[in-house]
Amino acid sequence: MTNPSRRGIIAGAAAAATLAAPAFASSPTYASAVPELAPHWKKLDLAKILQKRAAFLSVSQNNSLYKPWGAQAAEKQWERGSLPATVKAASAARKAPNFVSFSWVGYEVFRENYPQTEFDKVQYEGWVQGLNFTEDQKKRDNELVDDLKALVKPGDLEFNELAFQTAFVGTQLPLELARKRVEVIVITGIHTEWCIEGNARAARDNGYLPIVIGDATATQKPEQLAAALERINNIFAPVISADTFAKLLGQSA
Repeated sequence: MTNPSRRGIIAGAAAAATLAAPAFASSPTYASAVPELAPHWKKLDLAKILQKRAAFLSVSQNNSLYKPWGAQAAEKQWERGSLPATVKAASAARKAPNFVSFSWVGYEVFRENYPQTEFDKVQYEGWVQGLNFTEDQKKRDNELVDDLKALVKPGDLEFNELAFQTAFVGTQLPLELARKRVEVIVITGIHTEWCIEGNARAARDNGYLPIVIGDATATQKPEQLAAALERINNIFAPVISADTFAKLLGQSA
């Protein structure tokens, strides 16, 4: 997810709730923000790497960010391209027999019942300051957005991140990856500069080969995306587009 100070503007969601979400097909593409592979990644045969046992990880792609009534609606993520690019990438992964694990990871902004340090408490409270959501609204806010919910199949994992910015702590993900002997993890979601970078780092630290689908991610502000992807690409993981991902799997974009 993104910078927690950003959540101070969540109160703008009430005004955003009066907006009608644009048609899915009208979403722009952010493929132009995907950087050229860093020189060290160019030494890799990514097509061969993507033939290893692999997992697909969608992070924080919830109603909260993609619905005009969501707690994080002020960002208007439905006007951006991360959702159609994620659908494209997830659909390509489904066709590849070596993708043995799919995880749809939520990120709750209403965390009253989470274990909290002193830092967590004040930060989590700041995320939802000024919002008066019912328990039912909170539940709907954290549900996977419909476009991705349609892609979920029996056996997929659906769970929430419990740590600050990673799905690798306190969840069933590490056991899932170990039992299925996963080597490669393909990552999509929001926010690029927080949960996506955090999970790419965690994947590397746990011995996996993460690949980030750059145009299937988004930052708080559109102008922040290129820099975030450049940092991930230079340091933690190759960043490619959804079209490139499909082509590397031997599929037409």
